[in-house]
Amino acid sequence: MIYLDYAATTPISEEALNIFSEVSLKFYGNPNSLHDSGSEAKHLLEMCRKELAVTINGEKEGIYFTSGGTESTILAIRSIIEANKEKGTHLITTVTEHSSVDHLFKQLETEGFSVTYLSVDKYGQIRLEELINAITKNTIFASIQYVNSEIGTIQPIEKIGEILRENDVIFHSDCVQAFGKIPIDVKKASIDSVSVSSHKIYGPKGVGACYINPAIVWKMQLPETSHEKGFRPGTVNVPGIAAFTNAAQTICNQLEEKTKKYDALRNKLLSGLLGMEHKIIIEGHPVDQLSNIIGLSIIGTQGHYVMLECNRYGIAISTGSACQVGKEKPSKTMLAIGKSFDEAKQLIRISFGNQTEEIHVDKVVEVLRQL
Repeated sequence: MIYLDYAATTPISEEALNIFSEVSLKFYGNPNSLHDSGSEAKHLLEMCRKELAVTINGEKEGIYFTSGGTESTILAIRSIIEANKEKGTHLITTVTEHSSVDHLFKQLETEGFSVTYLSVDKYGQIRLEELINAITKNTIFASIQYVNSEIGTIQPIEKIGEILRENDVIFHSDCVQAFGKIPIDVKKASIDSVSVSSHKIYGPKGVGACYINPAIVWKMQLPETSHEKGFRPGTVNVPGIAAFTNAAQTICNQLEEKTKKYDALRNKLLSGLLGMEHKIIIEGHPVDQLSNIIGLSIIGTQGHYVMLECNRYGIAISTGSACQVGKEKPSKTMLAIGKSFDEAKQLIRISFGNQTEEIHVDKVVEVLRQL
């Protein structure tokens, strides 16, 4: 099987897997326990917290380990909003956020908060003027993803951060797709809170992290929670966190090298599709684009059919975010960029990873031309 669905999940690296096994055997104590075994696990946990903070230029005290990107996002948004709701009840997000963010904001609307959902242009980027006009004296919080998981469009995050900082609006960014693919500097981009995930960067599943600027006030969601300074309950997954930290360090150290590789693979794929403009549309921003994610609209054919046909030829691709698979509704990203209901169902997503080679791209082009 030629696997080209790395935006959905990645295989754990051998190094991360070995670290997971070693830590499971040697640092099995509960980091909240006061005996030596607990203290050893606690020491390793704090080392991981410090090292992960370095990858986003954040503060060690702002890192909270979780079970993944979705939990990080939900806890970050809820804990910050509830601690600051006396200042206002207006929130801002976009129409193209991950389903976990979208569903949460819909729920918050039933709890007395008002939400502005920013539109996007045909490439999937928000309009900065619309963001500026959406901010009111009652606005306390905004959540805007760094990279769209379906078409790979990168938001102008530094400009967004600057606008929100000038208006004293707390800024959270879902960086699950961006982390390890493009540089993330929370200070330079004026981001107050970030959510990231392990299984997107060759770490184990069931692990993630949230960063909240230590200067930002947040409120624990379950009273008397003792783990992660009250951020989340449950015994801390030290082996998973150690493996995740290793994967994060590795991918961030290889960022420049991998970007060159994915740029070359992307160019090869797009060159192979030349002459098929009447059948295939390349989605996403022409410049502000994550190189390893390629969203394609197959004109007149449902993406689900193309995905199944590719699978028959031994190629694994997707029809967009894995969280939307099996639902009758088409991609909300595609609808947001101006596609009709039927056109939005024509999306397929190809995403490259560590094991992707040029021969795999040649095979995809061959199969797409046959279809």
